[in-house]
Amino acid sequence: MNASQNTLRKPAVVLLSGGLDSMVTAALAKEQGFDIIALSIDYGQRHKRELSAAQDIAKRIGAVSHSTLSLDLRMFGGSALTADIPVPKEGVGDDIPVTYVPARNLLFLSLTVACAEAASSSDVFIGVNALDYSGYPDCRPEFIASFAETARLGTKAGVEGKSFRVHTPLQDMTKADIARVCARLGLDPAWSWSCYDPTDAGTACGTCDSCRLRRKGFAEANLEDSTAYAA
Repeated sequence: MNASQNTLRKPAVVLLSGGLDSMVTAALAKEQGFDIIALSIDYGQRHKRELSAAQDIAKRIGAVSHSTLSLDLRMFGGSALTADIPVPKEGVGDDIPVTYVPARNLLFLSLTVACAEAASSSDVFIGVNALDYSGYPDCRPEFIASFAETARLGTKAGVEGKSFRVHTPLQDMTKADIARVCARLGLDPAWSWSCYDPTDAGTACGTCDSCRLRRKGFAEANLEDSTAYAA
């Protein structure tokens, strides 16, 4: 890449959890010509293994920086991911599941916008998707649109007319679609971590909602998920 091409690249802050969706989102942002500032949140999640996956992904996709912010939500609890509540293994239902973490994406997007404003970036990426998700209200398009307006109203950049663009490239994809994009981008699924309830041996359980949705997506796409599952 020559110098003139390099000056055309813009920074974007990507919320990188370490899961499949965030990995694909980060790679898509890179494909679109952004320099990736990766931000991960250590919120006391029981599947802390995803944070090491995020670190590995950031290196593999060539992020210009990667930061992990500590925000221990265990002090609030209210979720199977942050409290001593069993992770459900019976499958995905229609109700908001107990793995929902209260206001998680609201908090995380606020931190992502703060990071972006400090870095003079107007673009943030998050890997939410509405068609094939676990029922979380903070993954819906109307929430994302509302948050973008809140960010405009509540920041110095927004007051000065520099609105934030909240990119959700996976918003209308199924997990099968995401698996196909993962393959097209040449990403190894095993780099990412989706399991909510890792085994003592350090493998994905294979039966929690997140594992079920992920495995179902790869199966429907007729693609191999290279992740090691216990079940």
